[in-house]
Amino acid sequence: MADSCILYYITDRTVFPGDERTRRDRLLDKIAEAASAGIDYIQLREKDLPTRDLESLAREAMRIILKLRTENRELPTALLINSRTDVALTAEADGVHLPANDISPKDVRTAWHKSCGRGRFAREISPRSPLISVSCHSPQEVAQVASKHATLALFAPIFEKKDAPGTTPAGLENLRQACRSQIPTLALGGITLQNAASCLHAGAAGIAAIRLFQENNIAAIVHALRGR
Repeated sequence: MADSCILYYITDRTVFPGDERTRRDRLLDKIAEAASAGIDYIQLREKDLPTRDLESLAREAMRIILKLRTENRELPTALLINSRTDVALTAEADGVHLPANDISPKDVRTAWHKSCGRGRFAREISPRSPLISVSCHSPQEVAQVASKHATLALFAPIFEKKDAPGTTPAGLENLRQACRSQIPTLALGGITLQNAASCLHAGAAGIAAIRLFQENNIAAIVHALRGR
């Protein structure tokens, strides 16, 4: 569809069968698969985990990504931790994802600067700058996070989601308006291979998803979305 399409995988280990250890191992395998396939961002979104377990999982995910980076210096994958700047710093992740109505990107940068963020991608942007994605649900919210110098906006839900049938989708016209802001805006929510092209044609810089990546062969999805 587009070589420049940004791809953003959001994790959810709870959908995997088995006990907690099995689900954790399956998720780490999926993270390795995603990074090897050239996914740009992985958001570790295991919100139910206690802090110690989340830190352990984040550290292991970073070890996997760093190992792959040593094998391929062109590897684009950055790890973002959902909502937890403290865990991102402890795990030496590349940044954080902020849900809507969370703290501001400015607050994240302040905390990061004080603790000297150390992710490779952070160093490439500036010596102490984290990558920050933010959830948005209206074009106005996208404009706001753009003004606060976030890295990416995740605009959702574009389509009705199977697991939340009562949710009102934002639709492609709202996505088109959101993409006019000066920030890369990714489409999220009910995205499939069949409707992804319409999101990119509406101006989305890329695609963010849980199931699209987690329930399929990621290399095949990347090939389909990027047309190569």
